[in-house]
Amino acid sequence: MSDTHDMTALVLFSGGQDSTTCLAWALDRFARIETIGFDYGQRHAIELDCRARLLDGLAQLRPEWAGKLGDGHTLEIPTLSAISETALTRDVAIEMGADGLPNTFVPGRNLVFLTFAAALAYRRGISHIVGGMCETDYSGYPDCRDETIKALQGALSLGMARPFELHTPLMWLSKAATWQLAYDLGGRDLVDLIRDQSHTCYLGERGARHDWGYGCGACPACDLRARGWHEYIAGSAQS
Repeated sequence: MSDTHDMTALVLFSGGQDSTTCLAWALDRFARIETIGFDYGQRHAIELDCRARLLDGLAQLRPEWAGKLGDGHTLEIPTLSAISETALTRDVAIEMGADGLPNTFVPGRNLVFLTFAAALAYRRGISHIVGGMCETDYSGYPDCRDETIKALQGALSLGMARPFELHTPLMWLSKAATWQLAYDLGGRDLVDLIRDQSHTCYLGERGARHDWGYGCGACPACDLRARGWHEYIAGSAQS
């Protein structure tokens, strides 16, 4: 990656663990940051409400980060929910589909997100876009794959005649390694901020407090986050 310390990046920021870690990663590397989130009728829309507390926490954590945080954008795209029959946009049980994918997969979601992000970045004069896509610890979503992101980067750059660069710092990291990255970027304070203020649970549950944060504790997202946390803590204890 070329030197980006004098450039602006647009970060896909949902209010979840991954996007918050990516935001900290971008704050560590770019001169200025704008964020974008999407309200698409998701069951766990409560994640969007977490963003303000996370932004405040990040600004307090590092004075230099506070000076880099710029505009935040939220786009409403209810059409994505209207055309989707998934457990993230409908009140149905989470289960595996006949195609081998969990029914939490929202077809085209990341493609739509990145396309809208690129359109906004075009208007804002931004060429760097950061997302939390990962194909190491994930649910098998095809739009999280590195191959997909690289293909979309080429299509967006061609289609808008602008050389966009899509950054996916978590692509090859496990969830445990994602917790470790947060520690490397902001120490225990950043880990605690992400644990306590970010949201991952697919059901939008924030009533129960676990050692890894809030959530139902049973959905795939909670399970993945919890396993990653325990692996991270075990590794930290041994080092």
